[in-house]
Amino acid sequence: MAYSGPLRYSVLALRYSMLALTLAAVTGCSNTAINYEQSADTTRKEKTHWQYQQQDAVDITQLTELISIPELTSLVEQAILQNPSLQQTAISLQIAYAQRGVAASDQIPQINGGFNAERDENDTSYKTDISVSWELDIWQKLSDEVAAADMDIKSSEATYQGAQDALAANIMRNWLQINLQQQLITIETSRLAVLENNENFILSRYRSGLGALEELDNARTSSAQTRATLAEQQETLAKNQRNLGLLLGHTTAIEVGSDFPNVLQALAGLPEQNLGRRPDLQAAYADISAAQYRTDVAYKALLPSISLSASLTDIANSPSESLLTSPAWSLLGQLTAPIFQGGKLRSQIEIAELTTEQTYWAYQETLLTAVNEVENALGQELSLKRQQQHLNDALTSAKRSEANYQTKYRQGLVDILDLLSVQQQTFDLQSQLTQATYNRLVNRIDLGLALGLGITTDNAGEAS
Repeated sequence: MAYSGPLRYSVLALRYSMLALTLAAVTGCSNTAINYEQSADTTRKEKTHWQYQQQDAVDITQLTELISIPELTSLVEQAILQNPSLQQTAISLQIAYAQRGVAASDQIPQINGGFNAERDENDTSYKTDISVSWELDIWQKLSDEVAAADMDIKSSEATYQGAQDALAANIMRNWLQINLQQQLITIETSRLAVLENNENFILSRYRSGLGALEELDNARTSSAQTRATLAEQQETLAKNQRNLGLLLGHTTAIEVGSDFPNVLQALAGLPEQNLGRRPDLQAAYADISAAQYRTDVAYKALLPSISLSASLTDIANSPSESLLTSPAWSLLGQLTAPIFQGGKLRSQIEIAELTTEQTYWAYQETLLTAVNEVENALGQELSLKRQQQHLNDALTSAKRSEANYQTKYRQGLVDILDLLSVQQQTFDLQSQLTQATYNRLVNRIDLGLALGLGITTDNAGEAS
């Protein structure tokens, strides 16, 4: 429809007014939006100290420095290259890089070419054309999309780093688990040997008419129960050895020694420093940044866009003559602006804003979990240390009591039930002390992971 005179100028004025209102609305909404990145930084800095004080802690930066065993470090290096789950995470990172390339390609002029032939009743014509199109990024919309893709890459990189760290920690835990099971098997084997000696001694007394049949049954019951426990622990050991091989990307059981290694306690520095190097928090923060960039993109979708296009076309009677020997060319500019789309763009803005807020609260959840993990690990270190001390004292007393009861039983001053009870208590305390030692060593690995200690890899994917 064509307008003329005052009506034409009124329509133009109305259009420019609508455009001005759109710009004002978009700018106003963008300026009043909450800066979730700044809010996330503020909440992370609110934690200024840890609740528990450490003793004998060491300032280290690598997770593998907690246990200085070359063989264990070698297993971590193998797992980085062969663990199927980690390789899937690595591919996800590669996908993020590829998606960034897709976003960046929209900033570059697009060139397309075509060739076709048409035949009518009289003749055949050949047409060749090359077209170039380019959208001007006057509102930095395309740049924001690329920036969001960059943040996706940072998030994926942090997720991959966290997966590597978690894998290394699991290998170290599994190593200690194998140590634990071998020591528990040794304790149960010693328990069984003592019980079998008791059983033989009671049988000898019974045959000599000095003991009762109930004593022999009690001794045999204890021996059989210990054999059942020993069989269970042996299978648990074999399972843990297979699980360690599974972490390395194969099904071969891994043999490990029985002695616990020395596991260092990582020094907990300032919370802001410790929490800032955790991959899960880095990924969550990058997700907030990506979501905020996409919110800006959603707002800028309300603004008009300008695109340029140029084309070269040649039509001839033969294929060789149509190869742009005397082409016709055209250059066009286009201005488009959304007017009415049924509230689609506004809904997309609302979705983008809610997504950004959602990523912010996900960050808050991750932050609270991180603080809780560190505090729990620090508290457990002190608690397990006290447990070890008390169990050591109890075991020392139990061994003295066992020696006394052994002498008294052979002298006929106590019955077999009293002796068995004291012996069982001694072995139970040995198992409890071994378990507490294991728990403390594993807790130090958990503490290192909670403080953001990780592993570094070179381009070949080897851990160091």
